[in-house]
Amino acid sequence: MSVQAGIWNFDGKPVDRKLLIDFSESLRQQGPDGESSYVGGSIGMLYRPFHTTAESRREEQPYVSRRGYVLTWDGRLDNRGQLIADLRSELEPEPTDVAIVAAAFDRWETDCFHRIVGDWAVAIWKPEKRELIFAIDYMAVRHIFYYLKRDRIWWSTDLAPLVLLSGDKFRIDDDYIAGYFTHDPDAHLTPYREIREVPPGQVVRIINGRAWVERYWRFSPKSRIRYKTDAEYEEHFRHVFRQSVQRRLRSDSPILAELSGGLDSSSIVCMADDILAEEGAQTPRLDTVSSYDKAEPNGDDWLYFPKVEGKRGRVGAHIDVGRLGSSPAPLEYSEFEPLPGYLGSGQPLEADRAAVVRNGGYRAVLSGIGGDEFTGGVPNPSALLGDLILQFKFLALARQLVAWSLVKRRPWVHLLGQALGDLLPTGVSQYVLKHAKIEPWIEKDFAKRTKFAKRLLDVDEHFGLWLPTRRSYIGGVLLMANRLAKWKSPVLASEEGRYPYLDQNFIEFILSIPTSQLLRPGERRSLMRRSLAGLVPKEILLRGTKQFGARTPIVAMEKNLEQLQTIFEMPLISSLGYVNRTQFFAALRAARNGKETHIVHLLRTISLEFWLRDLASRRLIHDVVGAPPLVTAASLQRQARSVT
Repeated sequence: MSVQAGIWNFDGKPVDRKLLIDFSESLRQQGPDGESSYVGGSIGMLYRPFHTTAESRREEQPYVSRRGYVLTWDGRLDNRGQLIADLRSELEPEPTDVAIVAAAFDRWETDCFHRIVGDWAVAIWKPEKRELIFAIDYMAVRHIFYYLKRDRIWWSTDLAPLVLLSGDKFRIDDDYIAGYFTHDPDAHLTPYREIREVPPGQVVRIINGRAWVERYWRFSPKSRIRYKTDAEYEEHFRHVFRQSVQRRLRSDSPILAELSGGLDSSSIVCMADDILAEEGAQTPRLDTVSSYDKAEPNGDDWLYFPKVEGKRGRVGAHIDVGRLGSSPAPLEYSEFEPLPGYLGSGQPLEADRAAVVRNGGYRAVLSGIGGDEFTGGVPNPSALLGDLILQFKFLALARQLVAWSLVKRRPWVHLLGQALGDLLPTGVSQYVLKHAKIEPWIEKDFAKRTKFAKRLLDVDEHFGLWLPTRRSYIGGVLLMANRLAKWKSPVLASEEGRYPYLDQNFIEFILSIPTSQLLRPGERRSLMRRSLAGLVPKEILLRGTKQFGARTPIVAMEKNLEQLQTIFEMPLISSLGYVNRTQFFAALRAARNGKETHIVHLLRTISLEFWLRDLASRRLIHDVVGAPPLVTAASLQRQARSVT
């Protein structure tokens, strides 16, 4: 995943070349394969490559198009063949990805973006019109952050240099924090009110010192794929899934695939092996890495990923998370993190994983993210029942209620009530639906002004008259894009994450087929399991749901309880009006005593406190006056020694 950055002074002042060098140094680890730049008076554009394909090694960036536009491009172009055919007269033989994108922009300008398939981010400077354009892929796999001020704009693939190099203090964005507590913040937000991110599937134009945002990708509610038989849907699924995996095997380095033993990761590995055996690919080889914890209650991954290893005749790298979870790792941030959500207790696991990546010479890593969300991994029939209600198909509704009642072991009247509740306007449903319940430690005033309950409902009002199933699936796409927009690349080893289940053509297929192909009573992941029979080991296809690994974070909290008690005597999250200190610590004690608690919400709250304290100690925010000192495990040890 290459990196790009830039500076444009609106007042015409020449670019500070020392500042451009500082940007480059801050991005060196993420872009280790060189450095190049373009400086044209008041604008400077920087590019640092991280090569993952043979074509990328021939690129020269920033790239100047035939019309004189200057581009920096970070991406993998999945529909190269189609675009080359469309632009053949404007391309040299064997063009690079950036050359293809430049030719496309020369011909179609911003209309070219909806034609580009892949994971990508691009910045384009139009010298004659003095216009700057940013755009990223439809799912925010790649990022561009920008800091727009009265006299200039800075932008970067990474958020950190915009914060650290500016010398400014920032205000924390309450809407971001509310999104952080509920699901994920809106994709265009950052924790800093002054800095924004290019939204997925959208274009940002900078003209006369102002930003204009317009959408280039939107799923059409009229898109429909209808076949007569299950077999036809299964064949189409195999085709788009095979294509999505094949696109992500384009690399001139070995590829590493995460293998948990679940259906998603196992299907990727098995399909990749089949492609390599039948058709070949650029990558020299495909290896796997698996994490496991035998001490985790109900954790049985270690029984399943060997089934895939046995099928492919190769054992991958194994990481014993149980060993890492027993170590008393500190919770505080050891380095600056531009976003909340990361605790020091996860560093041992990251270090082991980074060693696997470095030692194997891997540059691209395949991940199963998105499989559960888009192929029916969490079977909730509420939207399907809602469709039948709105369509007045009451006989079909009765059949589905009986069938799902048996599978879910819940009275059919409860299922009907949930479906009816989901059909209510948001202003009403936020008060009656269980999943709109706000954690007791969230301050009421903060929850009210940020519309906390509505955020918990996973809804977006602009879906209009779409049926509930369609609203549910497109809402899932938006939520996933929000999550990926804040996804942080590993810092201990450079790698490019690749996600077959987030392939644009694959998602558009899923959104266009009948929900009954994905959701069937008693047939979890129905279409996927039917389609991949014979390819994936039978034991994997028949496996039940996987368990969330809660033991390791609970152990980390227990081993750092003294530090947490000290910190939450005067927490910043309380002084900023986000959290009620007393209620939160009561929840923390309840979790430690084995009571049922939402562990993810607890960890996020703890992480936010450590993150805010780190920002305050670095004097990066001006919301907090007289912030308490940062309490670390080391400082507590020093206090203990001084007492004794």
